[in-house]
Amino acid sequence: MDIGVLLPTGDAQWGPADDPRELVAFGRCAERLGFSSLFAGDSLLSPRIEALTMLAALAPVTETVTLGTAALMPFLRRPIQAAQALASIDLLSGGRLTVTVGAGFPGRFGRPLYTLSELPWERRFARLDETVALWRAMWEGADAFHGEILRFDDIPPTTRPPRAGGPPIWLGGATPAALARTGRLYDGWLPYPPDPADYASGLGSIHRAAADARRATKDITPALFVSVRIDDDLDSGRRALDDYARAAYGMPLEELEKVQAVVTGSASQVLEHLGRYVAAGARHIVARLGALDLRSQRDQLERVAALIPAVRAAADHACALHGV
Repeated sequence: MDIGVLLPTGDAQWGPADDPRELVAFGRCAERLGFSSLFAGDSLLSPRIEALTMLAALAPVTETVTLGTAALMPFLRRPIQAAQALASIDLLSGGRLTVTVGAGFPGRFGRPLYTLSELPWERRFARLDETVALWRAMWEGADAFHGEILRFDDIPPTTRPPRAGGPPIWLGGATPAALARTGRLYDGWLPYPPDPADYASGLGSIHRAAADARRATKDITPALFVSVRIDDDLDSGRRALDDYARAAYGMPLEELEKVQAVVTGSASQVLEHLGRYVAAGARHIVARLGALDLRSQRDQLERVAALIPAVRAAADHACALHGV
């Protein structure tokens, strides 16, 4: 069972006096507290530290944590250059990179980014899958790639990651098509369903698609992206997360929690709710901390760290029940 944290790289999570350079120390603190992964988000719609830049800064100053994207949107970058950047981070970290990718969402969080990238919104999922296939081919030494959308001849020698095939690539998304593609093509799944039952059913669909593609389900990491706030009680936690949702998304908590996993309350309440996702099959939790300045982020980091042994115990119990 792995428990990671989403780094507060966006300015909505910084106070007026905060210095973004503190994020490196934040990541090192998370490693010392026992978190097993550090993830960075990706967007052009709000000021933030660019995801790959953040991970590159952390690569030489951390030792054991996985460094991940949640989620990288490849269409924001030229695919050949992105393959080089990802391989470089994987090398600098000693093979600790995990790349979660996504194609963007309808509405203001997706289509405008395609306009900025001068790419068509149509066939975005096919473009995403081909980009990942291109990366994997380059990391294995291919000098050409001929897909339906992406076509390259005379690809120059590429930086090779330390692991054969390159870093694991996970998919974010929970539509029926995304579940099928995860089972066929990807190394992990990082969704954020509000209901643990939907997580369980989605994971079942992935396993069926993997079996149809003759893939082993154990080779697909079941992860979860979840906003977490530990507070005195449920009401105070919800008030704090409502402030966070309005600052980060421009919407109230009651709207955000309709589409994203949100867990708050006392430590015992948060543990109980996370346990439902663990029972549903999640084995790598990526926690986004619901706080609006780096000091409060550090406080939440320490509170969530205190739950790590209990969450891992819940995973061991769930595995024992299912004979895993």
